[in-house]
Amino acid sequence: MIYIKVLVTGGLGYIGSHTCVELLNNGYEVVIVDNLYNSTIDVLQRIEKITGKKVDFYDFDVCSYEAMDTVFSENKIEAVIHFAAYKAVGESVKEPIKYYQNNLLATLNLCKVMLKYNCQRLIFSSSATVYGKVRSLPIKEDAPLSTTNPYGTTKLMNEEILADICKANPNFSVVVLRYFNPIGAHKSGLLGENPKGIPNNLMPYIMRVAANNEREEKEQVAEYKYVKVFGDSYDTLDGTGVRDYIHVVDLARGHLLAMEKCFNSLGIDFYNLGTGKGYSVLDLINTYEKVNNVKVPYKIVAKRDGDIAACYADTNKAFKELGFKALYGIDDMCRDSYLYQKNYIKEHGEIF
Repeated sequence: MIYIKVLVTGGLGYIGSHTCVELLNNGYEVVIVDNLYNSTIDVLQRIEKITGKKVDFYDFDVCSYEAMDTVFSENKIEAVIHFAAYKAVGESVKEPIKYYQNNLLATLNLCKVMLKYNCQRLIFSSSATVYGKVRSLPIKEDAPLSTTNPYGTTKLMNEEILADICKANPNFSVVVLRYFNPIGAHKSGLLGENPKGIPNNLMPYIMRVAANNEREEKEQVAEYKYVKVFGDSYDTLDGTGVRDYIHVVDLARGHLLAMEKCFNSLGIDFYNLGTGKGYSVLDLINTYEKVNNVKVPYKIVAKRDGDIAACYADTNKAFKELGFKALYGIDDMCRDSYLYQKNYIKEHGEIF
């Protein structure tokens, strides 16, 4: 039995909560730090209900060195998975200082405390945004790096910070996971993606439009009358943007494999986590309608500045070195999202 205590920052968030479930179900002890900026405290009870295990929780901000010092002084932390960050691309363009201050300071303070307490195993939550404007597909880990927005820049800067920390501390081990587009939900229907405010990501927006469409006309919310499809003239099969969608449970499983890598190697390494397959916006809408027998109205609107036609991962390195392979397809992603949507509405009366 594994008795490794893992600190998960941002552990009540969408990806963090699913990763906590996988950790607990595989024998790890978990400590969560989350300031509830984009999550809710009931997620903690849901994690414990799914796993049947108790989780130590701190309502702290990772940007506070003193707060993180408290966590490490009260727990023998042997590894960290660092999710905590602001993540809305559009907001980062409007409020760059907010993003640089939060996303960089959190990592700097976290690593400073880790070094103080001789905790030298870190998995960092990065993003395919570090590849910037895609030059060739599928995207390999050694592709040129660049960014098109402050959010992506904070991810890339954090990668560089962690590389420098590893150079200065030869016993430090970091695995950087570059996510593509996580969607889906836990099969229990208890955990899923339901962000505060208007969603920035496609799947939770589809979910809200589908739920809104099932209401009486007079009760419908104008914001969720239809999904806005940004452009239909890209060089893709149906003209809409193509992305690599990965089931959030597959993504969470990838962190367990990364944990094994962390304990068996030193220095820093980088891995794409995706399926290696691209699906268009209309593929996702049509599949959601088909597998769940619902309607998702949509309208084609103008392209957004900075959007690219297609983006999907080369997953060979993650498969060869981590043993990672996605198990779930787009049908599963859409079906599990809808189950979470139904359960949420049953419990709360609405999903937005």
